[in-house]
Amino acid sequence: MENQHLTRRSFIRGAGVAAAMGMGTIVSSRIYAQDDGTAKRKIVAVNCSPRRGQTTFRSLQECLAGAAAVSDRIETTLVELGGLAINGNLAAGIPLAEGEKDDFPSVAGVLSAPDVIGIVIGSPVYFGNMSSLCKAFLDRWMYFRQEGFVLSNKVAGVVAVGGSRNGGQETTISAVQSILMTQELVIVGDGRPRAHGGGTVWSGIEGGVEADEYGLASAKNLGRRIAEVGLMMHG
Repeated sequence: MENQHLTRRSFIRGAGVAAAMGMGTIVSSRIYAQDDGTAKRKIVAVNCSPRRGQTTFRSLQECLAGAAAVSDRIETTLVELGGLAINGNLAAGIPLAEGEKDDFPSVAGVLSAPDVIGIVIGSPVYFGNMSSLCKAFLDRWMYFRQEGFVLSNKVAGVVAVGGSRNGGQETTISAVQSILMTQELVIVGDGRPRAHGGGTVWSGIEGGVEADEYGLASAKNLGRRIAEVGLMMHG
């Protein structure tokens, strides 16, 4: 078959073109409309938990609330990956099976929009690291590199939700950040007063994440920091 003669690199590039055809042409994030300082800027959070609307979702809501409080110019969007088909094998050059669906292009179009200045990745902690859904999703970001680093200079941060207070949140944040840096994203932590790696939320506390005031505060501070730096960089 013809696919047997494709190299890994040529397949990935071809998959990127096909994805672009499905969602419209991606415009470089480095191109921002000229305005008088009143144009809206967007921050997008992506929930990489297979459980929609649960603890990671709630933590990202708090993060986006922190971002929105910075300026009335900030608009926020929360994307749920749970229930979507995100095939990480495409990053390795393995084609979709006949009839198989893939939802990555639609999410990629949201993240790469020119008015998006900030991205938050949220993941539950599984064995000290990100969810398999999160890894598959980020592996697919090879597409953004192939298309000319279209996420370059957007501001990014990470929220991790673990079952215990020290349940691998920081190792998960570090693992996700190392991937984000390969996209020329500008990585920030949660900022003052704690100024650590990102949002570290504890879901195992009695009362759930709503009772984790420390963790939710770190998520909210992360959103504030992303908005502040994003507006400083992109106006």
